[in-house]
Amino acid sequence: MAEIQENLEAGSSAQPFRIDQKLHQILYKAEAAPRLEPMPQEVLPEPVYPQKPDPVPMTRKEYQKFNAIRTWKSWGSPYFKSRWHSSDLRPIIPYLFTEWKCNLDCHYCWSYNNAVKGMTEDVAKRSIDWLHSIGSRVLALMGGEPLLRPKFIHKIVDYSAKRDIFVYLPTNGRLMKPDVIDRLGDAGIATFNLAVDSVKERKSLPKALDPIRPYFDYLVKRQHHYGYSVMFNINICHNNMDDVKELTEIAHDNGIATDYHVNETPMMEQTHFKHLNENQTYLTPDDWPKVDALLDYLQDLRVNKGYKMANPTQHMEDMKLLMRGQVPPWQCRAGQNSLIIRTDGSLAPCFPMYSATHDWGTVGNHKFEVKQLDDMKVECTKHCLSTCNYILGYCYDNMRVISWGLKQAMHGFKGASNGF
Repeated sequence: MAEIQENLEAGSSAQPFRIDQKLHQILYKAEAAPRLEPMPQEVLPEPVYPQKPDPVPMTRKEYQKFNAIRTWKSWGSPYFKSRWHSSDLRPIIPYLFTEWKCNLDCHYCWSYNNAVKGMTEDVAKRSIDWLHSIGSRVLALMGGEPLLRPKFIHKIVDYSAKRDIFVYLPTNGRLMKPDVIDRLGDAGIATFNLAVDSVKERKSLPKALDPIRPYFDYLVKRQHHYGYSVMFNINICHNNMDDVKELTEIAHDNGIATDYHVNETPMMEQTHFKHLNENQTYLTPDDWPKVDALLDYLQDLRVNKGYKMANPTQHMEDMKLLMRGQVPPWQCRAGQNSLIIRTDGSLAPCFPMYSATHDWGTVGNHKFEVKQLDDMKVECTKHCLSTCNYILGYCYDNMRVISWGLKQAMHGFKGASNGF
């Protein structure tokens, strides 16, 4: 990665991928893609709305109790069952890509392609049923932008929540109108993860807070009416370091958590990505000391001022090494305790592998093999520090999980406090 950043600084073209050429050839073999046969008769039920007309805000104690019970059902119990069934596929956190389309064009983001069709109802329903049958009680709805089809997301949230599934929604917030918030809250959504990279909108970073500020204020205001939590997801880029500090303060003032990433070029080849070169968001070697200082600043806020941040402390330190192409060894559980379901119902172990042609199976018929995953991770974990999978791997430890649960109980299950 350091070589790529030096090339960028010198004005030359970035490489189309960061992984080893040999691994790239293995993952992109020209073979038949896995196919999930359509079953159009499988449809999601139409949600009743409102289920709770004019909900009364919960008291602090009620909110804490509600989230404590939900946390145990969706995270605690499935985690310990996964340890017991360690030889089985037990996704603690699966990711359902309902869309690979997006309404914005963030210049660092390759995670969308507006030519790809969205997920159908039958794939969504069969995915939820399958995940539930193998012990999963968390579902992250991914894109692209999931709220391109708010009625579809409403159905998924309603169907999942009725099965005690913790539904987590990342969104850029542009389509998060008050009616959408109320419908998803009423259906039982657990967390809104609001992706914002700047305060004021700019061409390369359109995920900004100012254009969605009325929606954000309403979202925070309604938390205790429905019991969901809210957090900011912030990507640290060459051109937004002051914004990162300001967004962190806004989150703190509103009592919500944050999580952070350092911006990276694509790890895998993404042929649809159009901003690989001349990209203002990519970090260069000149940025490294600035990012180091920013991460230290954030760590100080967490440790000494109690700011709520999801990243483990070690993850924040390892981000400094990621920029320099020196990722230390870490435990990745992708394909074992996490996975992604593409819009067509095919499977992959993690986000960067979305475009790979390797056959990992389909919903209800996975082909994950621990040896193949372990062999692959020897190389790919040298180039990746996925926040989601890092947290999963880091906390795949009984004592850390127990300690985290006690810490969350002490803080009312309102968001990550002081990390892991």
